[in-house]
Amino acid sequence: MSYPEIESHGVIGNLRTTALVCTDGTIDFFCFPRFDSPSVFLSLLDDRRGGRFSIGPAAGAGMHTRQMYLPDTNVLLTRYLSAEGLVEVIDYMPVRTNGPQSALVRRVRCIRGSRRFEMRCEPKFDYGRAECKAEVGDDGLLASFTMGASPGPMQLRSTVPLQIDRDDAGAVGVAMDLKAGDEVGFVFECVIERPTDDEDLHDFLEASFTETMAYWQAWSERSSYRGRWREIVLRSALILKLLSSTEHGSIIGAATFGLPEHVGGVRNWDYRYCWIRDAAFTVHALLRLGYTEEADRFIGWAKGRADDDEADAVPQVLYAVDGRRIESEIELDHLSGYRDSRPVRVGNAAATQLQLDVVGELVDAMYLADKHGPAPSIDVWRRLTARIDWLCEHWDQPDDGIWEMRGERRDFLSGRLLSWVALDRALRMSKRFARPAPVLRWVETRDAIASQIIDEFWHTGKQAFVQYRGGDTLDAVVLLMPMVKFIGSSDPRWLSTLDAVGRELSVDGLVARYTTVDGADTANLDGLHGQEGAFTACSFWYVECLARAGRVDEARLHFDKLLTYANHLGLYAEEIGRGSEHLGNFPQALTHLALISAALALDRAIERKGPKP
Repeated sequence: MSYPEIESHGVIGNLRTTALVCTDGTIDFFCFPRFDSPSVFLSLLDDRRGGRFSIGPAAGAGMHTRQMYLPDTNVLLTRYLSAEGLVEVIDYMPVRTNGPQSALVRRVRCIRGSRRFEMRCEPKFDYGRAECKAEVGDDGLLASFTMGASPGPMQLRSTVPLQIDRDDAGAVGVAMDLKAGDEVGFVFECVIERPTDDEDLHDFLEASFTETMAYWQAWSERSSYRGRWREIVLRSALILKLLSSTEHGSIIGAATFGLPEHVGGVRNWDYRYCWIRDAAFTVHALLRLGYTEEADRFIGWAKGRADDDEADAVPQVLYAVDGRRIESEIELDHLSGYRDSRPVRVGNAAATQLQLDVVGELVDAMYLADKHGPAPSIDVWRRLTARIDWLCEHWDQPDDGIWEMRGERRDFLSGRLLSWVALDRALRMSKRFARPAPVLRWVETRDAIASQIIDEFWHTGKQAFVQYRGGDTLDAVVLLMPMVKFIGSSDPRWLSTLDAVGRELSVDGLVARYTTVDGADTANLDGLHGQEGAFTACSFWYVECLARAGRVDEARLHFDKLLTYANHLGLYAEEIGRGSEHLGNFPQALTHLALISAALALDRAIERKGPKP
C-alpha cells in the first residue's frame, strides 16, 4: 500500500467538519456530519478499507501538481500542469447563510489544452465497518449510497453521467475528456439534511462558490494584525476558525485521528475533540487578532460545561464537539493504520485523567475574554468560585500532566503552574468586578503554589526548573512561565532555564516536549514505547521566549527556520520528525495558535529594538 506524506494535504471545511485533500486530488480523510463523527473517506488510515474521493489525470498522463488557497479563504485550488494541458480542481465545503451546507463541492476546469481525467467516489461508512452499495439514477447524474440494508446518508450529484465501478459495487466513477473551457462539477452531500435536489446543480455550484468565497474573505478582513508575517498569521487564523464549531462554539484540537507521532508505533490518538487547554489558548490567539466573536462563543460553550459539572467534580480535560463527555477510547482493529501505525484509536482515554492545569487555562481564557466584553454574571462567578475553591483543596497532588502521560502520576510543573494562573486570574477578576470571594484563602494558596515551584522545582545542578518535583528532566511546558507572567523574562533563574531548554530539548530551534529515552523492555516516562518528533507548538513557544528575553536576532532566525517546516500551504501537523516530515494529527490548532503568538511577540521585540545604527 502507498500512503502520501501527512504534509501533502490541504484542508477544507464548513465550521462543522473538515476534509483533507491530497496534492494528487484525493480526499482521503472526511468525517461526517461533525468533526468527531464516524468517517466516510479514510484511505489515509487504510488504503484498502478506508474509502476515498479521487479526481486526477488518467493513468500514464504525467502531470505536475500545485496547490494553493484562493486569497484569504479556505477554498482550495489544486492545479495539474503539463505541456499538453492545464486542469484545475476547486475544492470547498459551502458556508452559506441560506441553503444546503452539508456538502463537499469539487469543480474541475480545463484551462488550456486537453487531458483525460477520472473521478472515483468510494465512500466507506462508519470507519470502514459498514457495507456500502451504490445506485445510479436513470439519467446518470445522481448516485445514492446505501449503508448495509438501510438507505445511506449521502448522495453524489454530477454534471456528467456516472457509472458504477465494475470492481466495486459501492463506488461510482467517470472518465472525462476535457478540453479548454470545459467544466465539470460534483457535489457529495447529505440526503438527511437539506440536499441540493431542489436547485439546478449549475446554479448551486455558482451560488455556493460565491457565498463561500465572500464569507471567508469578509472574515479575513476583520483581522487586526498588520505585522511582518501577515500571510502566515492569517493562514493560521483561518485554520483556527476552520477547527471551530459554528453550531456549538467549541474548538477542536486537530482535524484528524490516528495519524502517528511515531510511524509504525502506538502513539496514535484521536484529536477531534475540544480540549479545554487548546481551546483556551486558541481564544487568546484569536482575541489578539481582533476576533472577539469566536472567543465569546467558546466561553459561552465552556460556561455550559461548568453548569453540567458538580462543584466538587474532577475538572474535565476534553469534551465532544457538542459538549458531551467522552466515555471511552476504542481500538479499530480492522484498520491497518497509516503506514502500519497501530492501533487506530477513536475516543480518547485522556478524558478520564486528572490534569490540574485545565482550571488555569479555562480561567485565563475567561479573564481575557471578559476584558473584551461584559463582566461575568453572578451565577457564572459563583460557579467559577466553586471551581477555584476545589483547586485550593486539590492542587498539591500528583496528576497526569499537561501532556497526558500514560505512566504514573507525578507532581508535574504544569499542574502547579496553571493552578497558580487560575488563582491569580480569579483574584484579578474579583478585584476588577468587585465580586465576593474568599480572597485571603485564594492569596494564601496562590503564594503557596508559587513558593513550591520556586523552592521545589528548581534544580540547582541544572540551574533550571524541572518537569516534576524531585526529578531532573526538563519539560517544554516551562516555556509558559514568562508567558503567563509567573516569572519575569529577564529574571536570572528564567534565563538559565531558557538556556537549559536550548541545550537539552532544542536542536536548531526544534523543541521536544520532554525527553523520551526508550529502553529495551521498559516504556518511557510517558508510559509509551517509541520516540516522538519535535513538538511544533513548543518550538514556537521557544521563539516567543527568546524574543521576550531580548534575544531578538536568535528568535527571528529560529522563527524563519520554523516557517520552512510548514507544508506547501502554510499548515502544520503536531510534530516535525528528524527528516523534516510531519508527524501526528493535522492540522493542529495548538501549533497554529503558538505561531500567531510568536509572530506577535517577535514583532513587538523588533519594534523595541529599533533599526540598526
